Amino acid sequence: MTLIMAGMSNGLDTEIDHIVDSFQADGWVVARGASGPFTATKFVVEDDVETVRNAPGVRAASPMITARATIGTNSLTDVNLLGYVPGGVGAPEVTEGRAPERRREILVDDQLDADVGDTVVVSGTPARVVGKVGDLRYNFGVHTIFMTLADARNLAFAGQPLSSAVITKGTPRERLDGLNVLTNAEVKDDLQRPTQSGKQSIDFIQVLLWIVAAGIIALIVYLTALERVRDFAVLKATGTSNATLFGALALQAVVLSLVSAVVAIAIAQALVPFFPFQIEIATPAYVLLAVVAVVVGLIASLAGLRRALGVDPAVAFGAA
Repeated sequence: MTLIMAGMSNGLDTEIDHIVDSFQADGWVVARGASGPFTATKFVVEDDVETVRNAPGVRAASPMITARATIGTNSLTDVNLLGYVPGGVGAPEVTEGRAPERRREILVDDQLDADVGDTVVVSGTPARVVGKVGDLRYNFGVHTIFMTLADARNLAFAGQPLSSAVITKGTPRERLDGLNVLTNAEVKDDLQRPTQSGKQSIDFIQVLLWIVAAGIIALIVYLTALERVRDFAVLKATGTSNATLFGALALQAVVLSLVSAVVAIAIAQALVPFFPFQIEIATPAYVLLAVVAVVVGLIASLAGLRRALGVDPAVAFGAA
């Protein structure tokens, strides 16, 4: 569970990286006062789009829309709605099928339960799935659908010529009136902000799980020490040093911890596909698990050592 928790925390960052990087943008222009394109409550108008396109340093620019929508009729599924200009900056890479060409055609992420050719109801409007993109879920694994800018405006803004941001190739070299230019890193930071409390909760639970793991291993080592009272008494009666006793207990505890870590890795990998959002268990997490397992084992061995040191050597000769 500790590995899964680490994978959850890392997965939240990974899904944000994936969705922002998928636009292959150099800059994001938003209305001044807007925190970012994915969290904007202020929007840009068509004059702003032209201003960005004509700005020195900008090679190409296209408006985009980020919004929320639902799929279904009786049973609803929340989705992220992204509107883009077909063939423009930020157009998603299609992995199956084709890009939308006509009204009410959409792309879906490849984790959504919809096939190319299916008709789905998006916020009350029927739309045909014509293609798929990669796993571009975000906001704790919420599915993502893409549609043309015109369709997205109809759904999100009742057809008004508004956009969440303007995506650019090249970045404006001059200050733009009423607009702010954000980098990819700033957009990612803004998108991460709403998930911070969730990540903090996950990280806190992860710490608690490590404490529970340490307690369980300490208890096992201590119970083992109770079962080996006569063995410890014999060792002490024959002159075995406390350091040797500690070494034996420490080795037992470390081996137990490492074996538990290996089992944990196998179980975590088996459970990953069943989670509703991305679980990214990075290599550093495995290294950390091994290191913490050794440390936990050493600390847990102190519980058994305390019992071993309190054994009277006379026990080895039948006295109690």
